[in-house]
Amino acid sequence: MLKNDLGVIGMGVMGKNLAHNIANHGYKVSVFNRSISSTTKILVQNPISGIFPIFSLKEFICSLKKPRCVILMIKAGAPVDDLISLLLPYLEDDDLIIDGGNSFFKDTISRCNLLKEKKILFLGTGISGGEEGALNGPAIMPGGTKKAYKRISDVFKNISAKYNNEACVQYIGPNGAGHYVKMVHNGIEYSDMELIAESYFLLKILLGMNNKEMSDTFCIWNTGELSSYLIEITSQILRKKNSQGKYELDFILDEASHKGTGMWTAQSALELHIPLSVITESVFVRYLSSLRSQRFIAATILKGPKCKIIDSKNRKDFIEDIRKALFLGKIISYAQGFNQMKEASQKYLWNLNFSNIAKIFRAGCIIRANFLNDIMSSFSENNELINLLITPLFQDVINEYQNSLRRIVTVAMKNGIAVPVFSAALSYYDSYRAINSSANLIQAQRDYFGSHTYKRVDKIGSFHLDWAH
Repeated sequence: MLKNDLGVIGMGVMGKNLAHNIANHGYKVSVFNRSISSTTKILVQNPISGIFPIFSLKEFICSLKKPRCVILMIKAGAPVDDLISLLLPYLEDDDLIIDGGNSFFKDTISRCNLLKEKKILFLGTGISGGEEGALNGPAIMPGGTKKAYKRISDVFKNISAKYNNEACVQYIGPNGAGHYVKMVHNGIEYSDMELIAESYFLLKILLGMNNKEMSDTFCIWNTGELSSYLIEITSQILRKKNSQGKYELDFILDEASHKGTGMWTAQSALELHIPLSVITESVFVRYLSSLRSQRFIAATILKGPKCKIIDSKNRKDFIEDIRKALFLGKIISYAQGFNQMKEASQKYLWNLNFSNIAKIFRAGCIIRANFLNDIMSSFSENNELINLLITPLFQDVINEYQNSLRRIVTVAMKNGIAVPVFSAALSYYDSYRAINSSANLIQAQRDYFGSHTYKRVDKIGSFHLDWAH
């Protein structure tokens, strides 16, 4: 009996589309889903060439060529551990399990260690691009042993997104490295989306632009340095009308959902003791958006300035200021994200190659953007780059665009419009470039109430003072 090349477990949108993508590249794929009825509905009633639905785990494993390769496309957390436990009795030495979901990187590290003891190969693999990417070519971030990656590398290269014919997949590093990079990708995605949303709101409220005008503006922006997937789809979203001929966006409730990867990114930054203010603030904004009933009450009690429309004379300049501020905000967000990956690489001994990571991000994934080429070039010259904000490729544009960021934050605040992530970007920028800060007072306070000591600018060592006498 002929065996299939590999198997996919989990027939949600991502799992089904990934299996379809693999089959489209000439591989024979066994698929299994916990719900037999779902498998029947999805694949038996609507068969796809090269995909073979199986209805028990034992038969599923038996249907695969040895050494076997199984890709898990299921919900992160306990379901992954439960499924691995169910698979182990049927697996043999050197079989490969790939977790393609959004698993927490520390869980991936634990699973790598567990399966190594059982002589099973394991890859924790970030897959980005949503359902379209899974079907037509995602960005792929595999973490685990090089031996495990070598086993699946040809498949990944074939099914991944391509940028100038180059596959958007690279071996990331050991154990949890792949899922960590995917986690930070999602954190950047949070902030990128919020910066765009704040830009949209400024165009709408302060300039009184209608949806078509805003759509046209984002479309123009997408032809320049802001060119990216998120800018492109924002333009499409703004002009989309429903069956009644009205703009669908105007009927969407302003409560943003989240699945946890943004929170994990912020938590990791706290553990690493690094500033991730732009990304973290974008997570908090989503939490705040869910307090809709409280916001209704606050709107009737708490006062703010009356909003004034920008006059026609300054309209063009203000639109350009928003564009420049948005680009600078994106640079700062990516700078924070890559700095976080650098610190994690040192802590977990991953030896991440940041030029390769930027290269992966250029196509297939949600945060793909043209300026990733500049990020890639910066890290190719120096993988130990301190911060993207001080790399030569970005210095000139940052020094110019910071004026626009200041102007839009100032105008927004004067009009009572919240721009929390733009504000966080500006605060980080000014804090990062400050020779002197207010932290000396904090150290004095800590020493006063807790004898925590402090350092001096004129002497070496640690000092304590009896402040009360």
